[in-house]
Amino acid sequence: MNGEIPVSKLLASAAIAVSVLASSTALAGEKTITLAVKNMYCADCPFIVRKSLEAVPGVAKAVVSYKEKTAVVTYDDAIANVKALTTATTNAGYPSAPKS
Repeated sequence: MNGEIPVSKLLASAAIAVSVLASSTALAGEKTITLAVKNMYCADCPFIVRKSLEAVPGVAKAVVSYKEKTAVVTYDDAIANVKALTTATTNAGYPSAPKS
């Protein structure tokens, strides 16, 4: 051997590196949560709650029900988290928490 790395070892190392990177991004993903939302008393309230949730980075979709007093939020958990979602609605005047 003259100090060179065989091509097969180089390719194997590259394949392992790619799979490690891919698996770390695969751990983060899209999640959906239902929040129980307080203080919704009029027809405009769901619009305000939805807009507050959509302003959170990582939120893909927010569907708010006045009748059920809930918000179903789909978000990227690598960017957003439940605390950010509940803080957004609370700051808009509509305290929320994960619905059990």
